[in-house]
Amino acid sequence: MTLFAVTRLELRRLFVRPLGWFIAALALAELGWRFALLLQIFLLNQVRLAALPDGPGYTDLVAVRMYSSFITGSPLPFGVIELALLLVPLLTMSTLASERSAGTLQLLFASGLSSTRILLGKYLAVLIWLALWLLLAIAIPISLAHGTSLDWGKLAAATLGTFLALAVLGAIGVSCSAFASHPAVAAVAALMAGLALNCVNLGAQLAGVNNGFLNWLAMSTHQETLLRGLVSSADITWFLLVIAVALALGVRRLAADRERG
Repeated sequence: MTLFAVTRLELRRLFVRPLGWFIAALALAELGWRFALLLQIFLLNQVRLAALPDGPGYTDLVAVRMYSSFITGSPLPFGVIELALLLVPLLTMSTLASERSAGTLQLLFASGLSSTRILLGKYLAVLIWLALWLLLAIAIPISLAHGTSLDWGKLAAATLGTFLALAVLGAIGVSCSAFASHPAVAAVAALMAGLALNCVNLGAQLAGVNNGFLNWLAMSTHQETLLRGLVSSADITWFLLVIAVALALGVRRLAADRERG
């Protein structure tokens, strides 16, 4: 068995299980409702915005706000990132915890694959599923591109930031599943870790501190830059570093399981 065989097997599980389809359908339905409300607000204020010299347009007030409520200041709840904080733990909770509880993890070890390849195969399957979900979410605001003036550069930067956030949450979820003995425990751990990573700087912001370590540590700080259309190598490095740390912890736990037999 190879790395891609593990990825293919995990993808098949994600698409066969009803939970994955239910999560995708529920999320897309909420995003469709969100898009309709954002578009209505934009149309009601279009005349006033047109009178402003550098007023925000469709990209800022509709397309980018589809990705987040908390970061963009949208009055509507649950953008893609907020939904991902809740739904990605449900998607990843069974990747390795179910293998452990069912006793099939030893079969993966017996296949000759290293712990790194097992975990990376599971993670790549989750990443592909999340990328497909994000593509469907992007298609909602892009559907009106023929009748609006989309800022494709800003939308691309916001999409990159959202994909990196999904990749971080997926890595945390798979790592938590590697540590947990039951999928429900993995889901709760991934949910708490994701929320903590996204909101760790709230206390510092309330105290008026905007350039401290906690602000650098928070995922929302780096997402905000990308959602504004600014692509920084420092922000991308932060996302890649968190992904690497989360996956390394998961690999270490699997290696310990293999040694214990």
